[in-house]
Amino acid sequence: MLADPRRPFDGESDGRLLDRDFTARDLPLLRVLVEERAAWAGLAEARRGDFVLAVDEIATNAIEHAGGRGHLLLRRIGNELECTISDRGPGFSDAVIPDVLPGLDGAPSGRGLWLTRLVSDRLAVSAGTVGAVVTLAMRLR
Repeated sequence: MLADPRRPFDGESDGRLLDRDFTARDLPLLRVLVEERAAWAGLAEARRGDFVLAVDEIATNAIEHAGGRGHLLLRRIGNELECTISDRGPGFSDAVIPDVLPGLDGAPSGRGLWLTRLVSDRLAVSAGTVGAVVTLAMRLR
């Protein structure tokens, strides 16, 4: 069951704020929904833009590298806002995330993952049953 963003967060639900499949056409609405739910969950305004940008980067990667679609689950878990994006692509590991800003090290890609790791308090990449599962989180306070 999704929490109702029009009501104060009560911590009684399973923390689900947004749970939906997406394609490229859905990205603009997805950004709006993630920002709205992040505000409602209590993510500080100063960090909200970074969170939305990181989610957008991972969702865009799912579209570009994993068959044009993905699934997003946004939850409030304790004192964190957590977003998990899964896809049905070839999968990858966090070893592909460069240590240095891509371009400076000669890498032609990887900026979205690098940026996501930079702004997130927690980032995990794992293999799903098919494809990749990327989870990023930010502390609420």
